[in-house]
Amino acid sequence: MNLSPKQIVEELDKYIVGQTDAKKAVAVALRNRYRRSKLPAEIREDITPKNIILKGPTGVGKTEIARRLAKLVKAPFVKIEATKYTEVGYVGRDVESMVRDLVEVAVRMVKDEKKQEVEHKLKPIVDKKLIDAIKKSKDAQTSNIASESIVEDYEGNYHSGIYDDLVIDIDVKEMPTPPPFMDGMPGAINLGDMLSGFMKPMSKHKRISVKHARELLYAEEFEKTLDNESVCQEAIRRAEEEGIIFIDEMDKVIGKGNSSGPEVSREGVQRDILPIVEGSTVATKYGNIKTDFILFIAAGAFHVSNIEDMIPELQGRFPIRVDLQNLKKEDFKQILATPKNAITFQYASLLKVDNIDLKFTDDALEELAEIAEQENETAENLGARRLHTLLECLTEDISFNASGNHPLTEVVIDKTYVQNKFKDQKKRYDLKKYIL
Repeated sequence: MNLSPKQIVEELDKYIVGQTDAKKAVAVALRNRYRRSKLPAEIREDITPKNIILKGPTGVGKTEIARRLAKLVKAPFVKIEATKYTEVGYVGRDVESMVRDLVEVAVRMVKDEKKQEVEHKLKPIVDKKLIDAIKKSKDAQTSNIASESIVEDYEGNYHSGIYDDLVIDIDVKEMPTPPPFMDGMPGAINLGDMLSGFMKPMSKHKRISVKHARELLYAEEFEKTLDNESVCQEAIRRAEEEGIIFIDEMDKVIGKGNSSGPEVSREGVQRDILPIVEGSTVATKYGNIKTDFILFIAAGAFHVSNIEDMIPELQGRFPIRVDLQNLKKEDFKQILATPKNAITFQYASLLKVDNIDLKFTDDALEELAEIAEQENETAENLGARRLHTLLECLTEDISFNASGNHPLTEVVIDKTYVQNKFKDQKKRYDLKKYIL
């Protein structure tokens, strides 16, 4: 998608409040990818992405910015936590697994696109198989041979969805699942992945509903039309040229320079991440992938440690550093009201299922924003996540009593309702005025 940096920021503004500096940084990084793709090959090879490190407390939008960015341009995206590789040795998989996960995401994206392209061709084939299976099922029940007119009725009922819950017998081909030999050990070969290349699909008899059978038959017919080699090549290309890896909790693998203990292990994790960020070739079951042009976005709160405490080599691989700001009352009010996926809209949509028309007045949002700011200042700073706690408490009684066995009822949450619900917290804040 060819979007200018300003257009990218405008799109991010629909979901994320504030943090203009961070939005600008990722927008420019994304636009530079487009600019690079238009250059001659000999110049393009020398231009690598300028990786970004985001510093800010939890709940201010670090992960959401990266996720929305990837979704905006339909780029392969994975989020990993640096702590999965840490403390006193490896507790998760090896560091290269983040690149393999990115390739898996890219393969799934390419397959989904291919499936949409051929869906209109597969539909008549799948429909015929299901109608035949329905006819056999009905024939077995009635022990009568259906006439041509009955077949037409089957087709009409099938397309109208009448038979969706009917249980039928079908044969589908499934790929046996290989055992996960040594999966996740650093440097180990995944024999399960190797064996999957030699296994052939097995035919399996199933007794399931028409709705479920349709999904299985679509998958089976799609596999017949799929050129796996071209899918793998396109997925590798996308992961290399467009992939985004978000490394969260980066501050948790930064020590303070001690010569022993867990600090050594943390520095070891940094050194393991370094070649991936720096540019290396990783072997996957779909082929080798170069990490030179993947965009890495690291993030962390950096309360205890600083970015400067990272090993110098890794610091140099994240030249763009952005500080994200703490959320204030005005930010909380905007978060409650303006984004497309605003939390108040989410709660209203959920309760509408049970015939509750939930509405929030402007002064109620103002009061909620003030409470959220005070809670974050006096207790742990959870950022925007604090609003989930407040909204859950605020709507608890309404959610509990809603059953849907009544006509559509309008429920208005105003400032008085919010104050009554959180009067204990408000009293605590008032008392703090007199404590030195």
